[in-house]
Amino acid sequence: MNTIVTIPAIAAIVYTIIDIVKTACGGDEKFKRFIPLITVVLGAICGVIAFYFVPGVIETENVLVAIVIGAASGLSATGTNQAVKQLSKKEDS
Repeated sequence: MNTIVTIPAIAAIVYTIIDIVKTACGGDEKFKRFIPLITVVLGAICGVIAFYFVPGVIETENVLVAIVIGAASGLSATGTNQAVKQLSKKEDS
């Protein structure tokens, strides 16, 4: 049950961090190309932190599974960003 809550929490944390960094960097295209990779790394770091420092949040006995859960959750932040961007885009008719 706790993992169901952990996945969106990690995605929200990564989304917020990326949004802050993206705003601080401005429109740097080089940075934007690496956003998916950065979200995977940030998510994996969040997974490890959750595994070691908040026991029971990620219901696994293995740190590698926690890394994979965190990385997938972080990558979902990129998808969330794109969904928000597409839904807020105005139709050009």
